[in-house]
Amino acid sequence: MPTRTKKHIVRKIVLRLPDLDHAKTSVLNSLSSPRSRRNYKFAMEQFITWYCSEPRLALNRTVVLRFRLHLESLGLAAGTINQRLAAVRRLAYEAADSGLLSPELAAGIRRVKGVKQLGCRAGNWLNREQARLLLEKSNGQGLRSIRDVAMISILIGCGLRRAELSALRREDIQIRQGHWAIVDLVGKGNHVRTVPMPIWVKEAVDRWLTAASVATGCVFRAVSRHGTAWGTGISENVVWYVVRSCARRLELGHLAPHDLRRTCAKLCHVNGGELEQIQFLLGHASVLTTERYLGCKQNLEEPVNDRFGCLFSRVLDPR
Repeated sequence: MPTRTKKHIVRKIVLRLPDLDHAKTSVLNSLSSPRSRRNYKFAMEQFITWYCSEPRLALNRTVVLRFRLHLESLGLAAGTINQRLAAVRRLAYEAADSGLLSPELAAGIRRVKGVKQLGCRAGNWLNREQARLLLEKSNGQGLRSIRDVAMISILIGCGLRRAELSALRREDIQIRQGHWAIVDLVGKGNHVRTVPMPIWVKEAVDRWLTAASVATGCVFRAVSRHGTAWGTGISENVVWYVVRSCARRLELGHLAPHDLRRTCAKLCHVNGGELEQIQFLLGHASVLTTERYLGCKQNLEEPVNDRFGCLFSRVLDPR
């Protein structure tokens, strides 16, 4: 009886567009966070477009290294480049697990290192007076102004992310230990935390809820051009637009909702807040992330090189 020979499995070294789309779909189906799916989808589509723009021999370590050089030529930040490379590695893993790519090539892609970030990028904060003026410029009598004041108050006073703010529900605002708080807030990475709400923030939110007649569901709603609330909620882009519009009135360029989250952390720290409590407030898994939000390592409000400026003031100003 003739012996049966096992069929040798030949794995691909060159992936075409259908293979890449299949691997991309597998990666997206394995992610649970909507934010991660959006970021990974954008990164993988960028790589696939670059990879298919010209004929290549194989999807291997050399090609991914050339893609890293391409990302560096675009002037992207180190964190952004490393995020794109992580998506490419995940794409190679799924292709290898599906039998579309050689395991040896996938292992080589795994060895591609990310870009080192030298130094620390400066964050954007508002001081106490700038935060007060931002609230003052956004204040008004119309329903849209009342909503904008409530949104900015929560961003500055509670340090919420814009995704958390857009998903905030009326039922989440409760009393805990005699203090108003946002209870069981599900944040980034499905981390659950409780955020205290200052009295002045609660008053701004109550003013909006009363004016818009919001009793249940999402706290913030869209406002029509006729000045009436409608819909069941708002998107993250609305939060971004509100902050940019209010910052433009104050002539503050490049102010984003996340900068108000940093401002909340900075004001808490300046006024004697403990680092551990600020970490709980923001929902950071690592205290190192909280320190970057505070800018503890460099003080730009009272820089050290301002201390000897009086030595040269008379030279530069002969009067």
